[in-house]
Amino acid sequence: MAELATIARPYAEALFQSTKSDLNGAQAWVEELAAIAGDAGLQQFAGNPRVTTNQVFDLIAGLAKTALPDQARNFLRTVIENGRLNALPEMAEQFRALKNAQGGSSDAVVYSAFPIDGAALANVAATLEKRFDRKLNVKVELDADLIGGIRVVVGDEVLDTSVKARLEQMKVALTA
Repeated sequence: MAELATIARPYAEALFQSTKSDLNGAQAWVEELAAIAGDAGLQQFAGNPRVTTNQVFDLIAGLAKTALPDQARNFLRTVIENGRLNALPEMAEQFRALKNAQGGSSDAVVYSAFPIDGAALANVAATLEKRFDRKLNVKVELDADLIGGIRVVVGDEVLDTSVKARLEQMKVALTA
């Protein structure tokens, strides 16, 4: 995936520079476009040599839930015309990283075996922000394999307090 990251970087940086006045709005539409572009069926359609770039553009723009601003339409058209549609999800990820870096925050994914209610999530988020010493954009994903507890991923850092991790530690200790 290093190749996709290399391809996506200049697009993400250019988008970041050109949307500094409305980073939150740009993040919303670029992530929506990335979700649409990540679909395997759409990738197959776009890869068909009989399909024109205008047809691909019209399909993606039509699938967007919100009306795309001119800047989004221009960005999407550029990506499609340059044959970089497959890198659009990576562009969105790098754009989000640039936006987070400017705001001094990071994305955090909390994996939990059970749903976490709003109050408990706010408490967990506050604790994690103290632990990682930065503002976190917390997202929860369910993972029944954890049995209980949570596993938190912030960038390349992992904090695992799940039952599954503790059982693995006990297994290693007993077999050593």
